Amino acid sequence: MLHAVTSVDSGGQEVVRAGALEGGCACGAVRYRFESAPMFVHCCHCRDCQRQTGSAFVLNALIETHRVAVLSGETRPYTMPTDSGRPHDVHRCPTCGTALWSHYGGVTAIRFVRVGTLDDASALRPDVHIFVRSKLPWITLPPEVPAFDIYYETKKLWPAESLERRRDALG
Repeated sequence: MLHAVTSVDSGGQEVVRAGALEGGCACGAVRYRFESAPMFVHCCHCRDCQRQTGSAFVLNALIETHRVAVLSGETRPYTMPTDSGRPHDVHRCPTCGTALWSHYGGVTAIRFVRVGTLDDASALRPDVHIFVRSKLPWITLPPEVPAFDIYYETKKLWPAESLERRRDALG
């Protein structure tokens, strides 16, 4: 079991970056645990994410697939249409349909885990807001978190350790 590791963000707030981060689907059939902190956390405001979640945005913790231990159950992938045309497989619990994680662009080495499926969804805050060009107008973004109309340059924003992990995962 991992112990909580915290860091302080640019606003002086303590943020949980790793720990006994476990989560699962609504019915409990699928359970998982992070074996390390995620590499980065996105808050995506794109129209695809809005449609697929039925919400204003989605929070995704980007982590290597091999660092997510599936404790019970298995997921079923659903290929979703995207505005970009790139493959997007959403893995859901086959019993209750909860979306647990995604693989984007056919890359299976990195999971985009839905932060809302963590037992403590407040444990991870966004490192960046993306696709804010389609952000709903009543959402106010925190000024201390970088925000981009579309996407950003990973090499300029990610910590060096996360970039190295990403490089290793992608081979």
